[in-house]
Amino acid sequence: MKPTDSVERPAQAQRPDRPPAPAPARAAATPEPESPPARLGRWAVAVVVVLGLLLAAGLLPRLKHEKQLEQDTAALAVPAVTVVTPAPGKRLAGLTLPAEVHAFVEAPIYARANGYITNWSADIGQNVKAGDVLAEIDTPDLDEELAVAKAQLAQSQANLALAKVTADRWAELLKTSSVSEQENEEKQADYKLKQADVDAAKATVQRYADLKSFTRVVAPFDGTVTARLIDVGDLITSGKELFRLADMRTLRVFVRVPQSSSPGIAIGGEADITVPEQPARKIPAKIVRTAVAIDANSRTLLTELDVPNPGHELTAGAYAQVTFHDMSQEPALTLPSNTLLFRAEGPQVGVVKPDGEVELRSVMLGRDLGSDVEVLGGVGAGDRVILNPSDSLVSGAKVRAEGPNAEPMAER
Repeated sequence: MKPTDSVERPAQAQRPDRPPAPAPARAAATPEPESPPARLGRWAVAVVVVLGLLLAAGLLPRLKHEKQLEQDTAALAVPAVTVVTPAPGKRLAGLTLPAEVHAFVEAPIYARANGYITNWSADIGQNVKAGDVLAEIDTPDLDEELAVAKAQLAQSQANLALAKVTADRWAELLKTSSVSEQENEEKQADYKLKQADVDAAKATVQRYADLKSFTRVVAPFDGTVTARLIDVGDLITSGKELFRLADMRTLRVFVRVPQSSSPGIAIGGEADITVPEQPARKIPAKIVRTAVAIDANSRTLLTELDVPNPGHELTAGAYAQVTFHDMSQEPALTLPSNTLLFRAEGPQVGVVKPDGEVELRSVMLGRDLGSDVEVLGGVGAGDRVILNPSDSLVSGAKVRAEGPNAEPMAER
């Protein structure tokens, strides 16, 4: 660098007759410094905005919390209940019930005559035919009474013959006016009286003869002797049971079907019979008749099934179990057992209506399934039923439903 460059040139004296030189362009573009009042106003606005944001950030959660607290307080003022809806029960693929087995025909054989057993020819377990002699009775008293009756019949017949001759003779005498009409009518009446005596004597003889025929005890139908209650020499009086006879070629099985299952019972329906001695064996049977009416004491329908038993595989009087098939009735609704209220009006449940109001309803119960119970009427599938209701629960009370079934069926 030249020495002359480092030395500042002295400023030239301006001439008074020339205007001052214009400032450089860069100097004209430089902004003027702000005044202090404008800067303070901007800072104030910023501070107000920040304070508003902080206030909003703190106040809104508090307001929201207070509103939620009010809602929770209002909700807690209404008691909460857990609700369930009735569930359909299981369709019965088969219904097993206890039953009693009876002979198709069974009858006790009684004595009709008084006397002594001279012999018997049928013992227990023996098959007999209708008309076979089971026992014979010696009746000495009946024999004497029969003999007296026959003698009285002969006497009455002799008196009748005499009265007839007399009546005929007086009738002839009346034609000649030898006797009066009164006397003739008396003789005719005496003849009719003797005729009635003969008829009465014949009836007495016939009655003793019929009793005499009962000295031979015979089987009234084909069957098996199941009881012998006599022995030779026993004194027999009229009305004493001598034998018991049963026809077991076909058996009657009687079962009492609960009222809730009775709609599935139909004449001709099929079923299986099992006995404890042979649990793996099923004997087919058919429904032949029912009592039609429900027994008011047990609320059951008496049902009869006939079972062919040619080989005497089943025995009369035995205990058995009947399994019905094709129980096609619609299953009943079920509710937990702890939804029931037992009051003077009968079993009731509390139903929560859509507006949260409680309605107590009487229900008709079916089978007790343990933890659940069948409900045959009173509630529907969409009703919300209170679980574990309070004993003080009344209709019209306001409650808050909770649980998976809290919402009404229509709103789901």
